[in-house]
Amino acid sequence: MLYTTGDTHGNAIRWKSEIDPYLKEGDTIIVNGDFGIGFWEGGGTGQQKFFDWMQTRPYMVLFIDGNHENFDLLEVYPKEKWNGGWTHVIGTNIRHLMRGELFNLEGLRVFVFGGGFSLDKAMRIEGYSWWKQEMPDETEYAHGRETLKKADHEVDIILTHTAPAESVYYLSKLRRTGIEDDVAEERELTWFLDEVAHKTSYDRWYFGHFHVDEEIWRNQIATSDTIRELKTGKLVRQWPRYN
Repeated sequence: MLYTTGDTHGNAIRWKSEIDPYLKEGDTIIVNGDFGIGFWEGGGTGQQKFFDWMQTRPYMVLFIDGNHENFDLLEVYPKEKWNGGWTHVIGTNIRHLMRGELFNLEGLRVFVFGGGFSLDKAMRIEGYSWWKQEMPDETEYAHGRETLKKADHEVDIILTHTAPAESVYYLSKLRRTGIEDDVAEERELTWFLDEVAHKTSYDRWYFGHFHVDEEIWRNQIATSDTIRELKTGKLVRQWPRYN
C-alpha cells in the first residue's frame, strides 16, 4: 500500500512511535518535504544510526525535499534512475525523489516538486542550518514544466512541500490554521505551482510545510501528523502534534 505523511523534521522518536508501528511489509510511505536530512535526532539517535535502523524495516521510505534539509549533504548521496525518475539513494529502502520528476508507483503517475522558504531564515546559519538550495532555481522550474509537457499534463498524484499560491491564500482564510498569506520570498515557487495546478489534470495533490492537516479544495490535502492513503486520501492514522 502507498501512504503519505507530513513533515517529519528528523524526529526519530516520532517516526518510531507514530509511523513505524502502522506500516507493514511491502508498504511505501512518502514524506511531503522536511524529511530532515542532516537533522535527525531523538533518544540519542544520530542520523546514520537511525538510517541503519530504518534499513531493517520491511517498508520503503520516499521523500521530497522541503526547506528543512541539509542540501549540501543531500547532494553527496548517489543519484539513480528509479521507477521512471531520478532519485538520491539514501539507503537500501530510502530514496529522495528529486524535483520535477515523474514516477510510476504501483501504477500511479506521481509528479513531485520539492522546495520551500524558511520563515525562520534570520535565526539560521548558512551552511549549517540553512541552505539557499531550499528554493528551486530556473533550471528546476524548466525541468518540471518539460516533465509535465511530456506527460501531456496528465498525472494521478502531485506531491509538493509548499502549495500553490491560491491554496496558500485559501488556507490563510481558515483562522484555525494561523497561516500567513503571500510570503514574498516563496512567491516564485507558489506561483509556479499555481501554473501546474491550472495546466495539469490530477486526482490528488498533497503538500506539507504548514503543519496543518486539512482537506481543502481542488482535491488538495495539507498533511501533518497523519498518515493517509496516497490513492484515495483516506486518513488512516493521526497523532498529537509534536512540533
